[in-house]
Amino acid sequence: MSYYTIFGLEKEPFSTSPDPHFFYLSQAHNTALKRAEINIRLRRGLSLILGDVGTGKTTLSRMLLQTFEGDEDFEFYMILDPDYKSEYQFLVNLAKMFKLDPLLKSTLDYKEAIEKYLFHKGVDENKVIVLLIDEGQKLNPNQLETLRTLLNYETNEYKLLQLVILAQVELLPRVRKIRNFMDRVSLKYIINPLDMQETKQMINFRLSQAGRNGRGGLFDEGACGLIYQYTQGYPRKIALLCHNAMELAVMRDKDSVDKEIVEEVIRNDVR
Repeated sequence: MSYYTIFGLEKEPFSTSPDPHFFYLSQAHNTALKRAEINIRLRRGLSLILGDVGTGKTTLSRMLLQTFEGDEDFEFYMILDPDYKSEYQFLVNLAKMFKLDPLLKSTLDYKEAIEKYLFHKGVDENKVIVLLIDEGQKLNPNQLETLRTLLNYETNEYKLLQLVILAQVELLPRVRKIRNFMDRVSLKYIINPLDMQETKQMINFRLSQAGRNGRGGLFDEGACGLIYQYTQGYPRKIALLCHNAMELAVMRDKDSVDKEIVEEVIRNDVR
C-alpha cells in the first residue's frame, strides 16, 4: 500500500520546497506579507524582512510574487543568492536581469544604464520595478552601498526601485552601522517562530492541502506537543520532523502518528 493511500493523501504534505500552496500563513507571516505589499504599492522603497533560518522567508517571497500575479503595472526581479565577489559583478548581474547592455562597460556605465532604465520604466511607462533579494545576509558593504545608490533614484513623489531584502537577523546589526542605508528602510519586520497553537494549525493545514481534508487529525495531541517542543516552532524543522514521523509510521504499519513515533524519530535524530 502506498504512502499516499495509507494516510489518505494526494500530495506530499511536508516537503521543504518553497511551494506557496503549502505555506501556512501565521499571523506574523500575514503581517509581513501585507505590509510588504502596501510598501510596494505605495512605492516607498526599501523593505527589510528578517527571520532566523527556517522561518519561511523564501516561501514568503514566493507568496509576495503570487500576490501581484497578473498585475501588469508591476515587474518583479529576484536574486536568490547575492554572493557576488565585487560591486562590478553585482552591477553586471543587475543589468543582465533588466536586459541592459551599455556600450561601455565600466562600473559607472552600468550604474548610469540602470538609472536610465529605472527612470524610463518608472516615469515614462509608469511601471513599478520590484527587486527581491533572498539570503540578504550575504550582501557585503559594497553591495549595500550599490543598493543605497539605486534607492536614491526617485521622483518628487516616489522611489523608482522597490527593494525587498529577505535576510537572517544577523544582517540587522550590520546595516544599523550604515546610517545612510538604515535611513532608507521604510519597513523593517522580524518574523518569529510559530507558537504551539500555530504549530498544530500548520500541521493540519498542510495535511488538508495535501488532500486529507475532513478525515481528522493524522497527528494526535501528544505528537503535536512534542513536535513543537523539539522544533521550537520553526516551520522548516516542523515539516522535516513531520515527514520523518510519517515515514516511520509507515514502517511500523500505522496510519497515524502518535507521541511514541515522534519520540523515536527524535531519538534517532540526536544519535
